[in-house]
Amino acid sequence: MTAPDRSHDIHRTSWVASAQGHSDFPIQNLPFARVKHGATPGAIAVAIGDDALLMPLALEAGWGKDLPAGALSVGLSALNVFAARPPDEWHAVRLALSDALSDPAWEARLRPALRPRAELEYLVPFQIYDYTDFYASIYHATNVGSMFRPDNPLLPNYKWVPIGYHGRASSIVISGTPVRRPRGQIFPPAASVPTFDVSRSLDYELELGIFLGGRNMLGKPVPAAEAASRIFGFCLLNDWSARDIQSWEYQPLGPFLSKNFATSISPWVVTAEALLPFRTPMPARGVSDPAPLEYLRVPDDWTVAVELEVTLASEAMRARNDPGMIVSRMQFDQAMYWSPAQLVTHHASNGCNLYMGDLLGTGTVSGPAPESRGCLLERTWRGTEPLTLPGGEVRKFLEDGDEVIFRGICRDDDAIAIGFGECRGVVLPA
Repeated sequence: MTAPDRSHDIHRTSWVASAQGHSDFPIQNLPFARVKHGATPGAIAVAIGDDALLMPLALEAGWGKDLPAGALSVGLSALNVFAARPPDEWHAVRLALSDALSDPAWEARLRPALRPRAELEYLVPFQIYDYTDFYASIYHATNVGSMFRPDNPLLPNYKWVPIGYHGRASSIVISGTPVRRPRGQIFPPAASVPTFDVSRSLDYELELGIFLGGRNMLGKPVPAAEAASRIFGFCLLNDWSARDIQSWEYQPLGPFLSKNFATSISPWVVTAEALLPFRTPMPARGVSDPAPLEYLRVPDDWTVAVELEVTLASEAMRARNDPGMIVSRMQFDQAMYWSPAQLVTHHASNGCNLYMGDLLGTGTVSGPAPESRGCLLERTWRGTEPLTLPGGEVRKFLEDGDEVIFRGICRDDDAIAIGFGECRGVVLPA
């Protein structure tokens, strides 16, 4: 689907009163999550205002009886089976949800299937088979390169090929899960040999996560024209990074233990279809930049206009009920050099088999200004420009007890704003 329909109508309202004017989850959004439900291993839920509709209970109440049989997998315990269905079934489910949640005739049957979102326990929404993290923000790549290679910030391949590395799917955790400070091999300044020690340069990385639907068989690439149809939805993603471990281990093969101790994601998967009103063309490339190779030329390519922000709250700040300090704000669509669809088609270009539920990270989202940098490595310029928090605390990197909160929202004059909720995590001592 490439054009908004009645589910995006700015005049559509819900009989769930809290959905009207909701900052994240009006009826125009309808994102999916996986939650604990009774004795079952999990259940798919849909956010509507301050509530969530439990899909197994909605099906029991008679919702979805006119849907294709395969689409009813939206009532199972994880999103993988549903995401494996064709995109026209994703569309049918979204329309049926929007119609029922806006029709007062459904209220009596579906209200018993609602639960307050704040009372739910969230699970990772998919069984994630694989996780790949990219490096798609040109400002992030330029900033980091400038710190280590001032005369040559961008390596020659950056504008030709989407750079990425394979992360660890088993250490992906849901928002709110504490993150323990890692240990690793570190080469301290002025040392003659490395040591095994606690990381003292722990960092966050603000990213969007891209969940895939469908699958391609091993040896069968995903053509550029089909790549966007593989994108099921998006979430917020924190690629926690131990910079002192990373700086020693990354040569010559890239990040490893400095990254795979934890990756946090937000619980709600905002569907690609919900984001249709916020699609925008990719930024124009520089006049001297090379055109993408043929396999990376996506027809009518797009990115998504998402406003992102990072909030940092120390333990002392939370003790005095300080909600935290916003340390960065940036615009996702203005920061990316490679589009979501280009990441998909490149990943599968060698015949790599991508599965429903696979997760792609965009890489740190950074803009051109200091206050739009998406990690502390950039925000404090490798610790040389530390942040001062309310109360006088100073941060070069994260301290034990610090909480990091990501938020994202999409706005447009011709659409109802929708959000992603939060992705948060507190740092525990090693």
